[in-house]
Amino acid sequence: MKLFGLDIRRAGSAVAPRVEPPVTAQAAAGDEGLLAVGWGSLGAPGAVRGLPRVTPETAAHHATVFACRNNIAGDLAKVPLKLWQRQGDGQDVRVREHAAGELLNGEAAPGVPAKLVRFAAVYAYTLRGNGHIYGPRDGGGELMRLDIVRQGSVSVLRDGLERFYQFEDGAGVQRRVPARAMVHLRYMAEDGWTGRSPIQVAAESVGIALAGQRAAARNAAGGTTKGVIKLGDNYEGEEQRVRNARRIKNAMQDPGGDGWIVTNPDEDVKALDISAADQELLSSRKFDREMLAGIYRMPPSKLQMLEYGVKANGEQQAIDYLTDCLLHWSALVEAQLDVALLTRAERAAGLFLRHDFGALLQPTVKEQYEALNRAVGGPFMLPNEARAKIGAPPVAEGGTLNPAPNMTRAEGPGRDPEGDDA
Repeated sequence: MKLFGLDIRRAGSAVAPRVEPPVTAQAAAGDEGLLAVGWGSLGAPGAVRGLPRVTPETAAHHATVFACRNNIAGDLAKVPLKLWQRQGDGQDVRVREHAAGELLNGEAAPGVPAKLVRFAAVYAYTLRGNGHIYGPRDGGGELMRLDIVRQGSVSVLRDGLERFYQFEDGAGVQRRVPARAMVHLRYMAEDGWTGRSPIQVAAESVGIALAGQRAAARNAAGGTTKGVIKLGDNYEGEEQRVRNARRIKNAMQDPGGDGWIVTNPDEDVKALDISAADQELLSSRKFDREMLAGIYRMPPSKLQMLEYGVKANGEQQAIDYLTDCLLHWSALVEAQLDVALLTRAERAAGLFLRHDFGALLQPTVKEQYEALNRAVGGPFMLPNEARAKIGAPPVAEGGTLNPAPNMTRAEGPGRDPEGDDA
């Protein structure tokens, strides 16, 4: 495959067939641009020697990183992503007859639910700082489907202000498409296009968390030194020496032993605990959870760190999670979906996408009835509107707005006002 006059091949695999015409624009200097936006050090060893290398793949093994990403991607995927249009009077009206609304909430591609596509893109977005959805259009410019792509294999090509994406789709076809056909979610993009992973920006702190987890894993697997056996020098041969050492080791590891080990007068056995450095890393794992939660703006209560709250204030914790965490991520996702899925004319006409977080704050039956009772008796809601919210059919007298509490209904003709003398 030739790109800009150069023969470029994917290492270790055959080049998949391409179906688009080649891009004939001049190639831009890519390495300098990547270094200029801070990508040169991402994933490289930090200033502290000995820390694990932090990459999206290694960080994904940490349970707290997984929990944060799973919470954000799962909650953004399970709520509806509705299309609205802002009218001239400031009112927002739901738009239902649009391809984007169906593809984002129904079936994104043949046999693929839209929630699955949204979850995969946001899941990669929170880990890598980049998430991609391929959205091809027909000859009339209408969206046909939304496809999941292999998130780690997308390359961005640049020609001035124009961007092109090269990737391999689910059918194994190598594609190169313009930015208009690709939803590119990018986080902390200093140049507007190159997303950065939050865990790689804080690579040294995440590396400490990974080191603590590895120390705990080594201790659980018995990888640390448990004791020291000092053997004498009066053995007839090396075989007898090894056999005696093995006998003492088996006696120390025997769970059914009585605790007594027989040794020669010039031999000694000493039990050892884990090192002081490993003990310090293990004791700091609680701090690691808090630090990783802070990177993702995740409330501790969502990670089962219940010492920061009790069940009585669970409603307030849900509100804090929505305002402090989800709105931060959803606002960026919504803005980038608007640009990718809606045309400039549609955005100028007031169309926009917005997550409906009402599903996350479901009230109890008592709270719902009390709120509707106040809204209808307030008054600013018709009784039939309140009945529709709870799934009840309308009634004949429910189409009239109730008067304010200090007012009375207008009396009908032929009825004397109450309290008038005959």
